[in-house]
Amino acid sequence: MNEAEYQRVIDELDRVIRDTRDTMACFEAAGMDEQMPEDYAKLHEIYAKAVSEQRACTLSMLNS
Repeated sequence: MNEAEYQRVIDELDRVIRDTRDTMACFEAAGMDEQMPEDYAKLHEIYAKAVSEQRACTLSMLNS
């Protein structure tokens, strides 16, 4: 991948991270994190995976 392609992926992952973080905040504000713990855990998994993938993509871009 070239730098522009890496940057596009990083930006898309950033959107996923922000959207997931916003959804998690809504869950917490409504108490849904306690009412629906499995769903909240899935949101956390999505968030953690996106952060991990964004980090890996950033490191790959810097090393290329």
